[in-house]
Amino acid sequence: MESLAGHLLIAVPELPDSNFFRSVVLLLQHSEEGASGVVLNRPSDVSVSQVWEEISEEACLSKLLVNVGGPVEGPLIGLHSSLGLGEVQILSGLFMSLRRENLNQLVMQDVHPFRIYSGYAGWGPMQLDSEIERGGWLTMRAEYDHVFESPEGLWKRVCEHVGHNIMLPHFGIKSLPNDPSMN
Repeated sequence: MESLAGHLLIAVPELPDSNFFRSVVLLLQHSEEGASGVVLNRPSDVSVSQVWEEISEEACLSKLLVNVGGPVEGPLIGLHSSLGLGEVQILSGLFMSLRRENLNQLVMQDVHPFRIYSGYAGWGPMQLDSEIERGGWLTMRAEYDHVFESPEGLWKRVCEHVGHNIMLPHFGIKSLPNDPSMN
């Protein structure tokens, strides 16, 4: 089995689970025991500073929104670029943190970009593999920018990217022009 950790799952329009309608999930872990990830394009309406008021005595001034990482409740998850605070490397230059002391330092700084996720997406043994085989998800290798770019329109952008990658080999060309009249 080839691990898809570090890949994106892109929900197909026909995916029946409303939790993942037009979602883009970054897989953090994928093995024979199961898979887990966070939805990249579901910002909540709660700011990081509001959450920190509830869990910390230190005031946090971050205006970023906490993201809904998925339907499964769990610890806060931080994705960021700080090697010193990273507990697991997900991609080149992208790290994950779960420990409270690391998350606290992360949200109190403004040097390294970060995103905070509440909840996660999880699958049991071979469940995700079965969903992919049935056509519920498209996959592609994730890039650092996918995590930190605007979540608005992310699903459409990655779908277009996958579509181009599917089309190019069939036409024997290296790229498709943005303007079809250039053909």
